[in-house]
Amino acid sequence: MRIAVVTLFPAWVAEAVKIGVVGRAIERGQVGVTTVNPRDFSTDVHGTVDDRPYGGGPGMVLKATTTSAALRKARNELPAASCSIYLGADGEPLTQAIAAELAQLSGLLLLAGRYEGVDERVLTSETDRSISIGDYVLSGGELPALVLIDAVVRLLPGVLGDAESAGQDSFVDGLLDWPHYTRPETFEGAEVPDVLLGGNHAAIRRWRLKQALGRTHERRADLLAKRSMNAEERQLLDEYLSERRT
Repeated sequence: MRIAVVTLFPAWVAEAVKIGVVGRAIERGQVGVTTVNPRDFSTDVHGTVDDRPYGGGPGMVLKATTTSAALRKARNELPAASCSIYLGADGEPLTQAIAAELAQLSGLLLLAGRYEGVDERVLTSETDRSISIGDYVLSGGELPALVLIDAVVRLLPGVLGDAESAGQDSFVDGLLDWPHYTRPETFEGAEVPDVLLGGNHAAIRRWRLKQALGRTHERRADLLAKRSMNAEERQLLDEYLSERRT
């Protein structure tokens, strides 16, 4: 996959993607991440990329001229079927399903907004969709772009060391993840659950599913409301809630 980020802070993005899973994927040639700076397309000595909004009001708006030029430059270096995405607070919420959908593509063009936003004419003509990482406002779209890159890249074939890791992540099947433990068996008086030490894979699977259902019920009941549970899942959730009451 090839990813291009249009940003006023290319050094920030370039350094961040060198770390962790994304950085290793870049080193192995599984993904490429480049940046394009709209300021490079400014025609004045000040490198102006923004201006006051028509109609008045506070703040500045990224200009159509420089932003569109940067997007077109980045798009020319990506596969033809790439998706252009604006990272904005008014976009559709990023979900695991969207990350999985984008991971099927050969290229992504990400526009990181700044200030009060981007001239709407650019968003209409140069982007395919808008995505938000949450109901809050950030100073710019660089962090959301990095979040999206991480969420997508880790789903690419061969990126994670264990092929099953991504398939067991939270949200993949509509549930939060179950609790995890590793050595030592006893830490400050707290023990690893016995079921995880016994080697009974059927019992472990059942325990993990029960914990995932219970944790989702307690922390994200909205996810369970969207899920059609089978008989086993309903029984396990009832068991979990009963155990919590005792």
